Amino acid sequence: MNRRTFTLILAMTPGIGGRSVVKILARNDLLNRTPEEFFRLSFEAYIEEYGLMRKAAEYLVAHRNDLLKEIEPLEKRLETLGVRWSVITDAGYPEMLEQFDPNPPAMVFLYGNTNLLASKTFSVLSSRQASEQQLVKIEMLTEKGVLNGEVLVTGHDKPEYQRSAVVPLRWGAPRILCLDRGLFQVLGEDLKNEAFRIARLWRYEFDPSTDLVVSPFRPEAGFHGVNNQVRDRLVAGLSRRIEFVKVAPGGNMEKLATMATKAGRSVEIH
Repeated sequence: MNRRTFTLILAMTPGIGGRSVVKILARNDLLNRTPEEFFRLSFEAYIEEYGLMRKAAEYLVAHRNDLLKEIEPLEKRLETLGVRWSVITDAGYPEMLEQFDPNPPAMVFLYGNTNLLASKTFSVLSSRQASEQQLVKIEMLTEKGVLNGEVLVTGHDKPEYQRSAVVPLRWGAPRILCLDRGLFQVLGEDLKNEAFRIARLWRYEFDPSTDLVVSPFRPEAGFHGVNNQVRDRLVAGLSRRIEFVKVAPGGNMEKLATMATKAGRSVEIH
């Protein structure tokens, strides 16, 4: 089994997050342990040697044969659709995330135009419950950046993100969409749906030759817990320039503004 397939199996295992994937890969390299040998380990070894949670260790022991059988069709499906996945130890992992976040997602799934990661990116961020005036401001700032030749980084499932996400569509410009759930949950089983209903007024199907979608979650994963905060850090981390329209004191946007400043990104708070 090659390393690429092994990392995908780990990412699809309930209870194993991105950081655990990196830890497993590092320990296997240290011990010169093959993926096949890893899957033959005991429940106790998963906990004591790899520091896995009980839930993950139990699942590996009970379902390892199923995981091995299911991975081949899934891997073929993702490759056929053009989905890539990258661990933080890989050369193709977005460097901007490592530079921005002291605890970046250990694994990301990428679908679409990955060349956009090297472009002049920007984002227009806002805390929740932005007023209509603030939403208009988001739209105006986004349009200014798009017309300046920059590539927007945004989300898909709250008004503050949607207001910016439709602007590039009007001008035929590219976008980077960061998700708080799996690719299939947002773009559909064939990855052809636009990410949200309003966007379909300009483009009915998602265009992977123009846009890029990034998700740190398993392709089938739904929304859970603090996924939205992970998504926000992903948006900010992939942005070379960030404009904040509304920053709630003590909230996530204030934290992102501080992180962006420390990372040397261009930050403006309106």
